[in-house]
Amino acid sequence: MTGNAIDIEGLSKTYRAEGGMPEKVALEGVDLAIPSGSIFGLLGPNGAGKSTLINILAGLVTKTTGRVSIWGFDQDVNPRQSRAAIGVMPQELNLDPFFTPRESLETQAGLYGVPKKARRTDEILEMIGLADKADAYSRSLSGGMRRRLLLGKALVHSPAVLVLDEPTAGVDIELRQMLWQNVRRLNEAGMTIILTTHYLEEAEEMCDEIAIVDHGRVVAQDSTANLLGRLDAKTLVIVPEGAAPDDITLPEGVTLERRAGGALAFGYRRGQTGPEDVLDAVRAAGIRIAELATEEPDLQDVFLALTSGTAARAA
Repeated sequence: MTGNAIDIEGLSKTYRAEGGMPEKVALEGVDLAIPSGSIFGLLGPNGAGKSTLINILAGLVTKTTGRVSIWGFDQDVNPRQSRAAIGVMPQELNLDPFFTPRESLETQAGLYGVPKKARRTDEILEMIGLADKADAYSRSLSGGMRRRLLLGKALVHSPAVLVLDEPTAGVDIELRQMLWQNVRRLNEAGMTIILTTHYLEEAEEMCDEIAIVDHGRVVAQDSTANLLGRLDAKTLVIVPEGAAPDDITLPEGVTLERRAGGALAFGYRRGQTGPEDVLDAVRAAGIRIAELATEEPDLQDVFLALTSGTAARAA
């Protein structure tokens, strides 16, 4: 499929008032286009509305207003086809402890109406590293193995779109590497991946495009490279030969952070000050440079700038 794997227009969700609590607006006028074949990051602080959005895509929560189309199928017009086009690996470990991995996958495939001859149970078990545990009870699996099984269950009906909700929360490095290898392999085969994670370095490394949600709204959507380029902040880190003087006259807009080991970190904005201005100030202070390095903003800086009321907003 070309174009967008998911199109969302004017999506809103308001939870009605219950138990003396007022109604809660979880999503408000969300517009989102997720390109087909991409690895797409859906990021936001706790309570931003990400889980509600995922549950609406999965058909578990009824939207209040708006339109959702998955793989070309409108949820309101073709609900069964739109649900069949998406697989969700949830954050919660919702497994039947008395089912083996093989039984879990077979049951899940049956629920999706996958004919027995079309099922890929053994292939999936091999891919997620559970072939040797295929007939062990799920309750005997480690936490990491259970998380792998959740991925397998999401894949039984060969969905066009796979949602990974905090897939590496609380898992070890080995499992994390295995998961990302599988994700890249699935994406290379044409599957669209939607990733939610609080590990922003993972999103920065894995995602082609990212949307940041805050207070039920999409506050930014762009390619990862363009998002990183929104902040023009830069840091020049200098390790001086010997001790640096206490007083250093800085150009306007330049900040100085003295780091452990005597390193000096000069922060500046590229649109206001150039590195030569910083180096001129360093030379004027009589500092001889032993080492020099630069630091660029990362996704965490962009995330905080877009979701923090006190942080400077990205351009």
